[in-house]
Formats: sequence, C-alpha cells, structure tokens
Amino acid sequence: MPLTNTLVEYDPHWPQMYADEAARLAGVFSDRLVSFHHVGSTAVVGLLAKPEIDILVEVHPDADAQQWTTPLADLGYRRGGDLSRGHFFFKRDVNGVRTHKLHLCMAHHPDAERMLAFRDLLRADPASRERYGEFKRKIAEDESMDMKRYLSLKEPFIATMQSASFR
Repeated sequence: MPLTNTLVEYDPHWPQMYADEAARLAGVFSDRLVSFHHVGSTAVVGLLAKPEIDILVEVHPDADAQQWTTPLADLGYRRGGDLSRGHFFFKRDVNGVRTHKLHLCMAHHPDAERMLAFRDLLRADPASRERYGEFKRKIAEDESMDMKRYLSLKEPFIATMQSASFR
C-alpha cells in the first residue's frame, strides 16, 4: 500500500481540525473517556506531515474497546489492525483520502505515553523537530515507499531520538 498522503508543510488549520473532530467524537466515549490528545506530526507546529489528523483517545482500563466499533463506524471510522494489546487503531477517509487516524488506548498505556512524549519532545526541541522532518522528507522521496516500510523506517529513528532525549 502506497503512502496514504503526500507529506506537506505544516498547516495552521490542523489544531482546529483536531478540535472539531474531538468534539464530534466526544459523545462516543461518554463516561469511559479519560482524555483526548492531538498527536502525530500535525500536532507539532512547523513540522512536515501527511495531512492526517492523529487523535489519541485514552479510556478507562476496564473499558471494552469493541463497544466503540459501531459508533465510530457511524462517524466514518473503520477498524485498522490493533497496534498492540490495548491499543486499537481506526481510520477515517473522506472521498477516498485519509483525513484522520484514531488511536484508542487504555489510560496510561505505554504506546500512549510514547506518543505523548515524542510529540512533546518535538514541540519543545527545534533541533529534534528539524531532524525528524528531514528524515521523513528523505524517506518519502523514495517513489517505491509504501506505508509498511515508511512506518518500519520511522520506528527505530523515533526510538533513537527518544532515548537520546532522556540522557
């Protein structure tokens, strides 16, 4: 599968797009909701990104994620593969174009903590933000790049950046 979208320069409308979608989703999770977060590259001012709004939804650990599949489908989301135990993935396309990715995690899930820590690192450190943006640009220039390979190349790069920031 090719990349879902082409990388573009930061768009100042992305925070409002996140806020609008979070408001649209809020009723789905009712009393099981712990928090919403704007994550991923569109959550970092100045960062090159695919124009897909990443939303992290943290729910109470005793919640059953299956209960949200139908209500999310009613809002245009379809299930993707689970990313790990307790980390469920949904995606939304509009007119055949990916617009949103939803990460549904149990509260304090290690994947949620990593997403938030990486977002915060990129927001706080211009050198890390620049390095990550250049890395993404470089790997996306490969015309044979597909989503699986793109993600597999990013994962160790992100892990290295995160471990270096904690030294």
